[in-house]
Amino acid sequence: MMKKIALVLVVLLAGCKGNAQKKETTVPTDTKTKTEFAVVKSDAEWQKQLSADAYYVLRQAATETPFTSELLENTAEGTYVCAGCGTPLFKSETKFKSGTGWPSFYEEISGNVAYDVDYKVGYKRTEEHCATCGGHLGHVFDDGPEPTGKRHCINGVALAFVPKSE
Repeated sequence: MMKKIALVLVVLLAGCKGNAQKKETTVPTDTKTKTEFAVVKSDAEWQKQLSADAYYVLRQAATETPFTSELLENTAEGTYVCAGCGTPLFKSETKFKSGTGWPSFYEEISGNVAYDVDYKVGYKRTEEHCATCGGHLGHVFDDGPEPTGKRHCINGVALAFVPKSE
């Protein structure tokens, strides 16, 4: 009886086609092109200007720990700017609670955020960076609220907040 059960299990397992057997030939190509930015500094200059965390995120394309940003719960009116160069990136009225642990916006300030393709986690994502200095901001996803349906998931340490009164 045990031999029959073992045989049935072997046949069933051999007949199943799992994802590990699936051969997809998606080869990530280096889609990044050399871009000239208006603000260009050496690594030493960026390290001197930025905190260690901001340097790691903005210049090394890292991701901050979720739920650690001081800007996550900020509800004041104003503009979120690049922590590296001060370029206005997002208006406070486009910020929303995504529950992800990072400040999220449904719309960027047109022309100030640039995009690229990123395969660092094994699949295609759209990376966002400052169009002025090239600093890494985060990623944009298609699961945000109306009117755009976008969720710009941004590292808080890559941003500085300028209140409306200033």
